[in-house]
Parts: sequence; structure tokens; C-alpha cells
Amino acid sequence: MTTAVHTSSLSLPLLARGKVRDNYAVGEDRILMVASDRLSAFDVIMGEPIPGKGALLTQMALFWFDKLGPNGANICPNHLTGDAPESAVTAAELPQVQGRSMLVKRLKPVPIEAVVRGYLAGSGWKEYQENGAVCGVQLPAGLQNASKLPEPIYTPAAKAAVGEHDENITFERSAEMVGPELAAQIRDISIALYKAAAEFALTKGIIIADTKFEFGIDQDGTLTLMDEVLTPDSSRYWPLESYQVGSNPPSYDKQFVRDWLEQVRIDGKPWDKTPPAPRVPQDVIAKTAAKYQEALTRLTA
Repeated sequence: MTTAVHTSSLSLPLLARGKVRDNYAVGEDRILMVASDRLSAFDVIMGEPIPGKGALLTQMALFWFDKLGPNGANICPNHLTGDAPESAVTAAELPQVQGRSMLVKRLKPVPIEAVVRGYLAGSGWKEYQENGAVCGVQLPAGLQNASKLPEPIYTPAAKAAVGEHDENITFERSAEMVGPELAAQIRDISIALYKAAAEFALTKGIIIADTKFEFGIDQDGTLTLMDEVLTPDSSRYWPLESYQVGSNPPSYDKQFVRDWLEQVRIDGKPWDKTPPAPRVPQDVIAKTAAKYQEALTRLTA
């Protein structure tokens, strides 16, 4: 396996360093997105990378961009340029870029995370227990944890700065933020993307319980799918054979790390979920890497 990349360092102008991706300017109209092997849990970046994670995330995102883009379901344009990421860097920088990068159009980001839920889980399940709704969307009575919803629901969030939690908002609030026409377009496209992806994933024995999409506006004013798409970092993936209403199936993501962090003690006390993060042991890193790999293998087999 290639050397893990926790933090890339290229000679291009750095635009932003997110939880996972490092974004560099390539001229005025393109961005080199480098998916590092960083892992964040509870919105805190771990000190230890997951070797190969960035490459796996990039392969999965490219798989879904192809499946949902012009050559596939053709639901919405995406930010891919078709240019080789390697063309943007020097020969010495290639090991940091190869297999883990996308050279994409520079867009004006929409400040909304487009969350679609097909199943009741996580914070949605918690909110439903309190008031029978999720982000203002009223749901039928009698649903259980992990219940499949009658129809997928759209529950947007306002994007937060790195290290802070995104804020769940109502559709009406999203319309106030970006205008009713664009808000409705994002909602309708997000639900169509989710339905197409979830239907395909089921044929591979995977349930996509929920996911989030990010969009930008190009120079022509066209809404464009961007960032990552339908990876285990942005989606809740469940193995179909383990699915049972009433309990959370084991997921293809960083759950091993989350579970370990919930149990870890620092000076006899639980970790308070603020930096610095505890040092993640090697067996937890290995199990997490294996889960990411299994998800990609099943999807693309």
C-alpha cells in the first residue's frame, strides 16, 4: 500500500483544508481536490490517518459521478473536468496526488447541505422519538429505529465552518437562504439522485440509509453536483443481509472509530469530543480501512 497522506503539501495555492480534502487553485477556473487519509469523528480530526482511505473515497465518488452523470442516469451535471489531476502538479508531488485526486470546475458553492433520508436513523431517529418529525417533516406514527420511510425525505442543513456542526434547517429556511426556486431545484434533484443510487446499491446488497449532497453554481448559472458523492463519509451504508428494523445494522464507515472513542477514557474520564483527539490504536485503524474497502468492492463488483 502507498504511504498514507495525512496532510498534503503542494506548490499550488491552497484554497481550503477541510476535514478530509485539501483544495488547491489551478488557475482561475479549476480546483485540485486531494482526498487525504485523514479521519474525522464527532467533527474532530484524528491524528492518525487511515491508509488508502483517500484513494478509496475518490474511486467511489468517481464511480457514482459516472453512474449518475451524463453517461449514466444523467440527473444533474457534475463538477468533473475530465482533466488528469496529475497534470496540475510537479513530478515530485505526484505521490500525494495519484489515485486520490479530482481536477474539477471552480464553482460558487451553495451554502446548504442537501440531506436525503430513506430510513430513520441517527439524529433523525432521535428527533422522531421526541416529536414525530425530522427537520420539520412530519412522519407516520409507529416507526422504529432503522424503519424504511414511506418515501425519501429531504432535510437540508446549513453548512458550518470546519470543526463546527452543520445546523439542521427546514426546507422553508433553505428557501429563505437561497431563494424558493433554487431551493426546490436542489430538493428535487437530491431526491432523484438518492433514489437512483439507493436502487442500484440494493442490487449489490447495500442499503443507503441516508446521504448528503453538495452543489455549486457554474459560470452559466447551472446547478452542479460537487465535492464528494455517496461515499461512506457522506452516507450511511448498511449491509442488506444484516438489516433488521429496530436496531442499527453495522455500517460501512468510521463506526469502529466512533465506538472506540465513546469507550476511551482520559485520566479516568470520557473524551469530551474536543481536540486533541485520543491516539487511535492500529487495530481500530485496520478495521476501519477494511470496512471502506468492503463497501467499494461490493458496489463495483
